[in-house]
Amino acid sequence: MAVIVGATAMVLPTTFAKSISKNTISSLSSIYNTHFLHHLPPQIHGYNSYGKYRNWVRNCSGICSIEGENNGTSVIRSPNLVALEYADLNLPHNCEEVGHVRIRQHVNPLTSAYSIPAEPPDWNAVYKDSTLPLMVDVGCGSGRFLLWLAKRNISHQNYLGLEIRGKLVKRANIWAMELGISNAHFIFANATVSFQQLVSSYPGPLMLVSVLCPDPHFKKKHHKRRVLQKPLVDAIVNNLSSGGQVFMQSDVLEVAVDMRNQFDSVSDLSHIDAINPSFICDHDGWLLSNPMGIRTEREIHAELEDAKIYRRMYQKNG
Repeated sequence: MAVIVGATAMVLPTTFAKSISKNTISSLSSIYNTHFLHHLPPQIHGYNSYGKYRNWVRNCSGICSIEGENNGTSVIRSPNLVALEYADLNLPHNCEEVGHVRIRQHVNPLTSAYSIPAEPPDWNAVYKDSTLPLMVDVGCGSGRFLLWLAKRNISHQNYLGLEIRGKLVKRANIWAMELGISNAHFIFANATVSFQQLVSSYPGPLMLVSVLCPDPHFKKKHHKRRVLQKPLVDAIVNNLSSGGQVFMQSDVLEVAVDMRNQFDSVSDLSHIDAINPSFICDHDGWLLSNPMGIRTEREIHAELEDAKIYRRMYQKNG
């Protein structure tokens, strides 16, 4: 059996080949997670980790197909690549409590329904240890990104996802409970109006805020709908602890430049490459790699279409 990525065919070991006879993504994800690290194809010798192989796939044409014994082909598209990226979470695409979640791509945050600040939860009930450093992901989407991070830092950091689409929040909290992840929580909130009230009440230090591929709201008359407005920038910087960081990215250059300009104007923040030379940027000042160790779902979709991801990371001055 061979896996074909673009024009590259890889002959897989017999144990792996037998395992992927089923062409469902759910079985493929679990098989990938349990077998691939131990049965690396010779064509990618040296790619001896999940992350390195993921990067290798990303750098190929973006279309991966699996040839079965009967020469049938199953094409892996971006939703399948998302499943592969987050395979070790072993999450279903939906759950019984919320049914099939139809994602509304564009939400107008200026409507009255989203103008009321969200009430802070009982942090001691939300987290096992509410004094741990906090990461907040603004516009967390499905929550997979935060759950992946939380699972790897279960006793070192708490994670809070703010999302304006309520069904996604409900599902993400169910996932966190089912996975036994006690350091991740999700809140239905318009971050622009709720960030200050929520984060200022948290008992521990705010150490990282991410704003990753927010809705671009392309039309000029809709730019006021963009999540990163001055009140949110001020709330992030004011609540960020000394040495805390802000990570922003977008696959839309105009949006990335707008976010960069807002954070560049804050005197309390320094771009990370000025502090740590190991963070390498291109000639325009964009980070060349993702420092988080995992891609967001939007990032996966964008890179599949050969889009560039524009990234900046800032650190609050001591």
